[in-house]
Amino acid sequence: MNAFGVALPLQRDSADGFAMIKTIKKLVKQNLKMLLLTNPGERVMAPNFGVGIKQFLFHNFGTNTQVQIEDKIKEQVKIYMPAVRISEINFGLTDPDHNTLGFSIVYSVPGINIKDFLEFTI
Repeated sequence: MNAFGVALPLQRDSADGFAMIKTIKKLVKQNLKMLLLTNPGERVMAPNFGVGIKQFLFHNFGTNTQVQIEDKIKEQVKIYMPAVRISEINFGLTDPDHNTLGFSIVYSVPGINIKDFLEFTI
């Protein structure tokens, strides 16, 4: 079993017991997603860890909110994932009337030549 970690959400797998992350590219993507979804204060022994992206769902949404989200993402990535470089953050599929926030992040890990994007809607 050569793996970097357990894939989240947990899923049973007959080969390894649980689905595992077997590439660095997938590991970086999962770690970035967890950084975005974790609320500050939620992680034990790291009270400042996390963007807490879901908190922004109920803000008065405007360009200022987008700037706040971008700044928070870049700040957290710089602290907790310093090898990752954010190229772009694009807001799409965002509907404040239905409390949805959609965005994509284009990022890279220059040291190991990985380029990818993370896209989701909450």
